Amino acid sequence: MKKLLFAISFFAILITIINVSTAFAASSSSDVSSRATGYAQVHACEQAAPGFARCLAIILKPTGIHSAILTTTPAGLTPNDLQHAYHLPSTTAGKGQTIAIVDAYDDPQAESDLAVYRSTFGLPPCTRANHCFKKVDQRGNTHYPSTDAGWTGEIALDLDMVSAIAPHSHILLVEANSDSFKDLGNAVNTAVRLGATEISNSYGGQENSSDAIALASDYNHAGVAITASSGDTGYGVQLPAAFNSVIAVGGTSLSRASGSHGWIETAWGGSGSGCSQYVKKPTWQKDSLCHNRTVADVAAVADPDTGVAVYNSYQSYSNWSIDGGTSAAAPIIAGVYALAGNAAKINGAYLYSHAADLHDIRHGKNGTCTHSYLCTSNVGYDGPTGLGTPNGTRAF
Repeated sequence: MKKLLFAISFFAILITIINVSTAFAASSSSDVSSRATGYAQVHACEQAAPGFARCLAIILKPTGIHSAILTTTPAGLTPNDLQHAYHLPSTTAGKGQTIAIVDAYDDPQAESDLAVYRSTFGLPPCTRANHCFKKVDQRGNTHYPSTDAGWTGEIALDLDMVSAIAPHSHILLVEANSDSFKDLGNAVNTAVRLGATEISNSYGGQENSSDAIALASDYNHAGVAITASSGDTGYGVQLPAAFNSVIAVGGTSLSRASGSHGWIETAWGGSGSGCSQYVKKPTWQKDSLCHNRTVADVAAVADPDTGVAVYNSYQSYSNWSIDGGTSAAAPIIAGVYALAGNAAKINGAYLYSHAADLHDIRHGKNGTCTHSYLCTSNVGYDGPTGLGTPNGTRAF
């Protein structure tokens, strides 16, 4: 009788797990296949209408029975992994810098979740109490906007990545009232006004002529290093990454390997790239087959299947997750700029004149295009990974 009752109970639990998993799959149109067994890639935010931006975080959500048992830190890349892969002086550099994270909506648990992430990996505390962390609305006040579950995942990813790369820098979280480009642009301007030295933007929307004109000044601030994700749907260009005043950040797949470097890196198939339809080419960009602005400039890990560990207690299924998207890459590069500490003196021209100081990514593609370098990684500059990925901070 006991064995029968146990069997019935186990069967009931199993059916519940299956039903929950099935219900999630049915309700989320953003699920895509994953190479990681037992997981599905889930876009944190849905597609956005013209004039609005989509957050670009992608979460590896456990499926089936995994969803009931994943409670510990996942096997995502840690701060030590990222620092080692990109040869970064994270333990000593970055002091005196303020990295701004610009996102939409409010994450009410941003500071407490950040504390868990940093303590888990032995990073120094960054709180309001020690004047390291500050959260404001898009006007610089504390009238925070409403909460959105998708954007909380984005905020958690961004905060964790700048912490992983530049743990000794200050963090300023600026929360826009909505995901409209108007509100996000206002948030960028507020970040500059409040003293940000680097600003990370892990979102994007359709490139159109009206936004390309109206929003350009919001992302053009001399002396501030502004990074923007290139996109997560492969070949194609989006705003704000297409602006010639920002550092457009593409994505890679990053895995451990034998050899002196210890890592292997290829272009990620989801990395956005291409030739802008509307934005003029900056003087420091020399590729000849795109007469306007070419995306991207530089890259970092973005493939969710080789993704990073993130802590977000707002998630219903697990506080820890493995995340990716060029949403991870943009704050990583903002953190590298903070380590270099040169934002007030340099612009994109400096990066292009120091391409030899980057890891050149020579394999992988994100689609099919007329001019192959815009969608296929090769020796030297290419669209998906730009000039390459960090190899220390000399290029920044």
